[in-house]
Amino acid sequence: MSHPPIAEDRVPLAQAHAPLAHTPFVPATESPAELTFRGLVLGSVLGIVFAASSVYLAIKVGLTVSASIPVAVLSIAIFRALGRSSILENTIVQTAGSAGESLAFGVAAALPALLLLGYDIDLTHALMTTALGGILGVLMMIPLRQGLIVQEHGKLTYPEGTASADVLIVGEQGGTNARTVITGFVLGGVYKFAYSGMKLFREAVGTKLTALKGASVSMEVSPELLGVGYIIGPRVASITFAGVVLSYLILIPLISFFGSGLTQKVLPTDTRLIQNMSPDQIRNAYVLYIGAGAVATGGLISLIRSLPTILGAFRRSLDTLRASRQQGGAPQLLRTEQDLPITLVL
Repeated sequence: MSHPPIAEDRVPLAQAHAPLAHTPFVPATESPAELTFRGLVLGSVLGIVFAASSVYLAIKVGLTVSASIPVAVLSIAIFRALGRSSILENTIVQTAGSAGESLAFGVAAALPALLLLGYDIDLTHALMTTALGGILGVLMMIPLRQGLIVQEHGKLTYPEGTASADVLIVGEQGGTNARTVITGFVLGGVYKFAYSGMKLFREAVGTKLTALKGASVSMEVSPELLGVGYIIGPRVASITFAGVVLSYLILIPLISFFGSGLTQKVLPTDTRLIQNMSPDQIRNAYVLYIGAGAVATGGLISLIRSLPTILGAFRRSLDTLRASRQQGGAPQLLRTEQDLPITLVL
């Protein structure tokens, strides 16, 4: 955990968008219970449950829900009923449970496509491939942990991880912090159920701008997105909002204007003419691909900028291995600096 001690009178929001020093919530000199048998069993059970639900949702609607926060809440509640537990033990459960959901989404996204293409899939082979892929991902992250999590703390936001960590901290501290977060859960759940379950009001409202052909403005009050925006901070939220403005007030009107005189289709997979499309249809047919290209380009730029950190992480791992061989054994490290040996990772 990478949070400084939190005062009891305020919610322990990590504010990962601000530069912060890496101060473990549990001091490195302490070693409470962490990798326990009951933690592994509970994490495995929750992982199976959320993996099954994630596969169902992914196949049905093409989306899934994150399991990190629900698993953290369930872990805290179950361990409270069984007896006292440590925040590190709850972290193990949260990690194992959310890993099941992540693997399941990868399976639900890839295997149906192979089935539709006519491939015969052996269940044993699919299970082994999924398990090996998960293990490979974990091993790949071990040498990168120091660089991407510790050194980049306060630079990389990790909104889901930050929220999960805050939930675990609340479960450890209780008191006012717990009441505040539980109140937020209840209010968000009631609001979501009111417009999504009971249909008491519209989920989103919008209107077309008559002065600008093809432009439209709409708004949706989403509790989950409001929480994400609070975590990632105003800078990243402003970039996202700028992308929305660019899409709906510039790109879609431009495509509508220049395509209004076309009498032939532009995309081979779409038989509709641009002049007959609504703003949402133009977004789905054209702007989404522009956004996907922007995301891919941003990912490549981020990867290039992170290369020094990634290479430095591998270099430190190799230096540690070399030093341990020269000294005849692995040096004594603090609990927060211990990783799986690089020889086993490789």
